[in-house]
Amino acid sequence: MRRAAVLLALSLTALASGARAASFDPTPWREDYADLKAELQKSYANLAWFASPQGGVDLPALDRQTRRQLDGAENDAQAAQAIRSFVAGLGDGHFSELPRLAPAPAGPAPAARDLKGLDAPTACAAMGYAHRTTVAFSAPFEALPGFTLVADGAPKPFRAGVLPLADGRKLGVVRIPRFRQQEYPELCEAAWSPDRPPSRSDLSDATQALVLKALAERLKALAAAGADTVLVDVGGDGGGNDLGDWMVRLFTDRPVRSAPLLMADAPVAVGYYDEELEALRAARKNDGLTPAATAALDKAIGQFEAAKARAGAGGCDLSWAWTERRPWRQGCDRLIPSGFASGALPDLKPGSLGPRTVEAALYWPTVVAAERGAWIGKVYVLTDNRTASSAEMFTASIRNNHIGRVLGQRTSGDGCGFMTDGPPLKLPHSGLRFRVPNCVRLREDGSDEVAGVTPDLPILPAEGESETARAGRVVAAITADRATP
Repeated sequence: MRRAAVLLALSLTALASGARAASFDPTPWREDYADLKAELQKSYANLAWFASPQGGVDLPALDRQTRRQLDGAENDAQAAQAIRSFVAGLGDGHFSELPRLAPAPAGPAPAARDLKGLDAPTACAAMGYAHRTTVAFSAPFEALPGFTLVADGAPKPFRAGVLPLADGRKLGVVRIPRFRQQEYPELCEAAWSPDRPPSRSDLSDATQALVLKALAERLKALAAAGADTVLVDVGGDGGGNDLGDWMVRLFTDRPVRSAPLLMADAPVAVGYYDEELEALRAARKNDGLTPAATAALDKAIGQFEAAKARAGAGGCDLSWAWTERRPWRQGCDRLIPSGFASGALPDLKPGSLGPRTVEAALYWPTVVAAERGAWIGKVYVLTDNRTASSAEMFTASIRNNHIGRVLGQRTSGDGCGFMTDGPPLKLPHSGLRFRVPNCVRLREDGSDEVAGVTPDLPILPAEGESETARAGRVVAAITADRATP
């Protein structure tokens, strides 16, 4: 009798589940997915890369799988998960879901705080300067025998130390937790003046200059301590901004060429071009420009004007990405060449074009001029699977310019991400919102940086291995590599 009751209950549950499944209509979700793909065709900078054999994703297969999951969905949660799985399947850290928004509040927004007269820690905290990333090394090098800590990362940034190697040399280790000046509140405080508070942008620029100076000082201190090789630890470094490109110039006295930059052929790129053109046109108004400066500015202005005119004007149709795979950069990709990660020019000898304001408009790393070549010894970069965005730009540029070697794990694969702000992609039925990357940085071999950087010397975590043992393996790998002709 009890068995019959159980069977009856199971049957009723199955019927109820079937009724719920039968009543669910996935059509609006299919329409959302179609809208998502249509928008990606128009504005997603990395779509052509992932649609290529080199991109490592079988996009037609991923599309078929997503459509099957939507067709078989029995409720909204399953349908939403199908779309989220599609996004995750690309493996692009910058292409990600944004939280749902609550309705706009009825009351007025709080008034902006008057910063005048505030002490430096309070003022910098009010403007968002704070340590959000640990300053500790991503592996405990300080636990290895003989390690001497040169700087602990507070109150001055960039934790650093020196370790004797088995071959008698000394290894300097320096930690870069983030490539973003807002992560260094102690330097914001040094730049702050309570009587004449700078604007947010001036304070940001001043702090940025102090960040570069502090890293240069740390590298010189390592050299003074006898190190002839430096390990730059960017494990777990989630990125930041253009410091990821600029800081590379501190690690060599040779010219550094920045990565070519491509923007999505979409209206969102116009904001980037407008910003560039404003700076270039302002520089063009300077009196007494040299012929070389005039020619460089005019050329850059013409290039960005042409790019702006093209952006979103109706490029090629990328719908092929869902049905076939085409070689990267050999045909339709809806990408516009847009100078370099350093601006209009890939490199510039300081002082070659005249006033610094003119050079800065053409070449953003001009601000690094005083700190170039702070280190001129051997360079290694330590990465892991959380090394992302601007930290990947730094790592890729070190490799692209043959400044040093990379060891550790393959980086996250976030790539360029965003060169300008634009509205998120919002799906009409579900309201799901996504941020969509609008730029591409190219590696030396022409690949998209979103592929991540594979280390020259892979060092994967080992089962049962302590963190200290892993740090020892990193150091041993450097010692062995240095001994290789």
